[in-house]
Amino acid sequence: MDEPKTTPPDSESERSNSGPTNSSNSSLAPTSSSIVSRAWSHMVEPIRVSVLVEIELLLLTFCTGIQDAISFPDYHCFASNQTGNTVFLMLAIILPHLNGEMFITTNIGIALGFFLLGGWLTGQIGHIVNPRLRIWLVGCNFIQSCLVFAAAGIQYRYGVNLEGTDTGIVIGLLAFASGSQVVQSRSFQMAEITTAMATAAWLDLLIDPDLFKLKNRPRTRRVVFLVTLVLGSLAGAGIYRSAGSQVALLVSAAGKMLATVMYFFNAAEKPKRTNIQDAC
Repeated sequence: MDEPKTTPPDSESERSNSGPTNSSNSSLAPTSSSIVSRAWSHMVEPIRVSVLVEIELLLLTFCTGIQDAISFPDYHCFASNQTGNTVFLMLAIILPHLNGEMFITTNIGIALGFFLLGGWLTGQIGHIVNPRLRIWLVGCNFIQSCLVFAAAGIQYRYGVNLEGTDTGIVIGLLAFASGSQVVQSRSFQMAEITTAMATAAWLDLLIDPDLFKLKNRPRTRRVVFLVTLVLGSLAGAGIYRSAGSQVALLVSAAGKMLATVMYFFNAAEKPKRTNIQDAC
């Protein structure tokens, strides 16, 4: 008798059984890649000027006030206010006998030099990558925050000394972070909130022809900026007196890190629509 022939398994049924697995695997890949693509698109969007940007710059202003409030009593120089450092540096050239009494020439030179270095690097690289890109703003602010955290760590480790290698490193870190921060604020073309310098803001406020008008956004920005800088300086002085400059620097660094996180949530600039007739 002939043995019954066994039929090979249906290839179509095999494809149907294996089909869902392949389709599920293929469906996972586009999902994960689309998330990464959307995240990257979000990070490379330019941030537009908004109320949230104003709040972020004011937060950075508050942190600047804290830093300058502790840098002068600790090191006889300013981490952010380079007007004072420039004047002191000229005094050191003409009146060198005041070194050690009114100011420390080495500290002033370090502060001014690293401030300019931070501003130069941030500004020149910003011209290349677009200074308003979200990824650029987040990255710069993150680095600035880390520099201030590092300065606080050095103070905790070695204490606060008027002169020395550790002193120069702390001043350099704070000044570099401040220079980078001020240049970043310029990228939003919001001259009323410089995050550091108050002289121009005071004068622009006083000579504003619309000073007493109810609706005057530039005037309001200047007033809030100056108040925030004063409050930051008062807060820095208070923390300095009660807990020490290390704690003040930690608070400043935490505030800068908060601003870094906030940049993730800023709205992006809307793409410009070109009129077809104008293009022709």
